[in-house]
Order: sequence, then C-alpha cells, then structure tokens
Amino acid sequence: QVQLVESGGGLVQAEGSLRLSCAASGRTVSTYTMGWFRQAPGKDREFVATVTYTGNTIVYADSVKGRFTISRDKSKNTLYLAMNSLKPEDTAVYYCAAGRLAGLLEAQYDYWGQGTQVTVSS
Repeated sequence: QVQLVESGGGLVQAEGSLRLSCAASGRTVSTYTMGWFRQAPGKDREFVATVTYTGNTIVYADSVKGRFTISRDKSKNTLYLAMNSLKPEDTAVYYCAAGRLAGLLEAQYDYWGQGTQVTVSS
C-alpha cells in the first residue's frame, strides 16, 4: 500500500512562486513513476508533470513547461513541484499520484493524494 500526502499549497499573487511537496510512504514507492495533476473548478483533472522512478524521464504539460519543475528525493520518498511565474489560470487543486507503469493518463496511476489548493490572484 502506498500513501501520498501533499503540502505547500496556498494563496499567491500572479508571477509568484510556490513549491508543493508530496510525502510518500510504502516500501516500494521509490520504484514507482510519480506525477502531479490538477483540477480547476468546473474542469476535469489534467496532467501537469511526471517523473520516472529513475528520474531519467520527465514530461511536462505544455501549459506549465518552462515555469514548473518536478523533482523527487528518493532518500526522503518525497516528490516536489516547484512552480514559478504563476498565473491565475494555474489556480486548482493539485494532486500527487504514483503508479508502476504510469505516464500522462490518470488511469495509469494507482495511488492518489488528497490534494492541496493553489490559488493565484491577479
């Protein structure tokens, strides 16, 4: 069993920065691909970024490329999402997810956190 707990969300002004964290527990989580998704009010949940367990492959959604950075610290079993140059359209609940053979699709992830709210004011 894998448990994921996000933190670091909050209210920030446009062009500001935040760093989200996702603490993972479970003895095999270091072998999982991990990713970030987000869901804005009234919209479907969407892919943000993913990183394989080796860290060798990282993929970003076009909407965040160049502004967000995903990383993981396997020694701490923690996933991060550094968000810079935030825009009001980045406002959403951000979810951490983990999966053995995961990629860009929600269905490929087996475990999810409870989410953390990010609100960007204009």
